[in-house]
Amino acid sequence: MKKTPYIGCLFTAVLLLSGCVTTDTNHSLMSQQENTAESSQALPMLIEATKIKESIPLDIAQPVSDDKLSLSAEENLWFAIRSGFTWPVPNNKRVAAHQRWFLKNPSYMQRVNQRATPYLYFIKTELENNELPLELALLPIVESAFEPFAYSHGRAAGLWQFVPSTAKSFGMDIDWWYDGRRDVYASTKGAMKFLAYLNKRFNGDWLHALAAYNSGEGRVRQAIKRNKLAGKPTDFWHLDLPKETRDYVPKLLALVDLLQNAEAKSYDWPQIDNQPAVTSVYVDAQIDLSVAAELAGISTQALHQLNPGFNRWATDPAGKYPLFIPIESQAVFSQGIEMLEADQRVQWQRHQVSSGESLGVLATRYQTTKQVIKDVNSLTSDTIVIGQHLMIPKAKKSLDTYTLSQQQRLTKTQNRPRGQTKLSHVVTSGDTLWDLSRLYKVNLSSLAKWNGLAPKDPIKPGMKLVIWKNQSISAKADSIIRKLTYTVRSGDSLSRIASKFKVKISQIVQWNTLDVKRYLKPGQQLKLFVDVTRS
Repeated sequence: MKKTPYIGCLFTAVLLLSGCVTTDTNHSLMSQQENTAESSQALPMLIEATKIKESIPLDIAQPVSDDKLSLSAEENLWFAIRSGFTWPVPNNKRVAAHQRWFLKNPSYMQRVNQRATPYLYFIKTELENNELPLELALLPIVESAFEPFAYSHGRAAGLWQFVPSTAKSFGMDIDWWYDGRRDVYASTKGAMKFLAYLNKRFNGDWLHALAAYNSGEGRVRQAIKRNKLAGKPTDFWHLDLPKETRDYVPKLLALVDLLQNAEAKSYDWPQIDNQPAVTSVYVDAQIDLSVAAELAGISTQALHQLNPGFNRWATDPAGKYPLFIPIESQAVFSQGIEMLEADQRVQWQRHQVSSGESLGVLATRYQTTKQVIKDVNSLTSDTIVIGQHLMIPKAKKSLDTYTLSQQQRLTKTQNRPRGQTKLSHVVTSGDTLWDLSRLYKVNLSSLAKWNGLAPKDPIKPGMKLVIWKNQSISAKADSIIRKLTYTVRSGDSLSRIASKFKVKISQIVQWNTLDVKRYLKPGQQLKLFVDVTRS
């Protein structure tokens, strides 16, 4: 099987309530020493928008809001988790500052709780099975606010915020159809391995391990080494680390203490029933997500929310995968999937090739890949001819109904108003986000965010990017800017070229780093960015 293997029914594992998890926690490394010399730091705003594109409500398994603190550990999953806590939380200014923020913003935890409801039972079970501290069940709050579609400026994705390289190292595949970083099962399995690895590398010091999870193993090791050479303490609180990391660990400890002492602090920690909300059922071939949703008796959006690893309108055509569904739907879904004929799982389009069409064009039109079309039609090359008939998998419903597919999430992000004027740019060979941010005079991070990207993400020819401006500009709204290379001809001047392509002389100079005191030479090539919608 291509993806990370799945074992049994995901969320129906029996929760162990017979006692606390036994973990080898080195309390001496969990230093309670308060760094009194450290000045009080301003608490960064924990606004979800800094890391998360959007919050999408579930229409299943909603948490109960009443009598949050009245349930016992056997009834409330959060309290069952805290019954296994072993970490001491230091009396520390940084921890206290973050805790004050949570106390002043109870609605934040309500939103987190709603998103955590389908996944938390599984995470707790995995921590127990791997003999890891139950405090780590709170880590996705710090990482992603339990939003499986979260994507950060550093190219990290999913509940556990894995970057591509680390994800692949810990068993998560990433391709056109599927992203294991957003697959709750695969990413949680990977997070367990990664956290256990870091804890071992730092000799059982969980604060060092967590700091390394956030900023990298090498950076933390270097900080420890510098302190040793300088004769300074090497516990987490004395290390010179990036501000994000210096806040990261105290945030988690603040949440640990807040859950541990919810009653004493009069904090209405929300409730999740201490039982699985969803289960998994294997499907042995590609299936349209809308078809699967109908079998489960839920909306396509709700099914996709439970299965966020799938990028498109269907599961990956390669391999056998489980779908996560509400536990009460298991029997009817299992029966329905067994009775489903192969041609009912995915619809097929018989397409006759026309002039100008290629496999790439057809793959884009039908939201599939060239390789799938080749495999289905037993093609040995990318060559197709006019009049040839091809069978192509096709979504059962209009593509815009698959609201959580990668393309629809991107469209929603790009259409969200960010300024007065919206421009479009079609990426050509050689374009980079940095160059385009300079071209349009916008912030690089903003440009990336407007297009659902991280600043370091690569961009490919043909991609359509949006640019938002906060003031009126010469280009009209919904302009389409294309990059072209112009070869200077005899008699050309900057003025003539600018007039021909309706750009400014100063822009040509800037785009090409020209010396205005020098004449253009025939054959010289100039890079131009032209609005193709202007007459």
